[in-house]
Amino acid sequence: MKTVRIKLLIVVLLFLVSSLTIFSQEENKRPKYITVTTGHWNMDYENFDKDKWIAVEKEFLDNVTKKNEHLLGSYVYLHRYTPDNSEIIFVNAYPSWEAIEKSNKRTGELVKEYWPDEAKRKAYFKKKDSYYTMDHSDEIYVPIGKAKQLKPEDANKELIWLVVKSHFAFPEDGTKEEFESLTNEYIDNVIKKNDKVKGYFQHAHAWGSDKTEFLRVFAVESMDDLDKLGKMNNDLFKAYKPDEAKRKEFGKKTKKYFTSIHGDFIYTSVPELSK
Repeated sequence: MKTVRIKLLIVVLLFLVSSLTIFSQEENKRPKYITVTTGHWNMDYENFDKDKWIAVEKEFLDNVTKKNEHLLGSYVYLHRYTPDNSEIIFVNAYPSWEAIEKSNKRTGELVKEYWPDEAKRKAYFKKKDSYYTMDHSDEIYVPIGKAKQLKPEDANKELIWLVVKSHFAFPEDGTKEEFESLTNEYIDNVIKKNDKVKGYFQHAHAWGSDKTEFLRVFAVESMDDLDKLGKMNNDLFKAYKPDEAKRKEFGKKTKKYFTSIHGDFIYTSVPELSK
């Protein structure tokens, strides 16, 4: 699959907090923090049935997650093309840092409210936890810059999600103002005009193992659309900047914000398990 050579931009981490204040009113409706838990399937689970697994998780979703007022959103993604086929990704969105702690406490309260009988509560979680191993990792990200929000009709579909993990280069001659200008220019004139892109989001590291990490997340309807994504972005960029010299200048300015290393990960969403 061809990918765009010109990488989308990200604010250098030193400027993350200040950049959040410049969002438009629409952007301010987005979460301030996102937690990403990478879990792993119990590959020894016998007679796995996806519908039964969804039913078990949906019981928790309907009676705990959806009733948690501190949690803006919750999503589940399954491995499609990643280095580890046992991966399952759990994503939660929060309005503030404080809401993360409040949400955890509220979850405990809601669990006891729905399963007041300790024996039944233990039995449910034994069944739920049997689908996974004990191994997991947690990261916290900050959504930054503009986004292309999913339309309501697309949010309820099973979509393909491409996650591109890039890394900051921390250029000495980089500035928050330049980055924001270039980022917004590209998203407004390329990403938002690409009808294959149903949703687009940028996340920067806030807490976790790698402070240089930056995620670009694309949502598309099919693998065929994913294959067309890069070419359409290139065509739209050329249409926006027909002058080759100006395109090269734009690429040179943006390239300095990143190292040359990136990784691509493809997941499938589980709309039945979304808040």
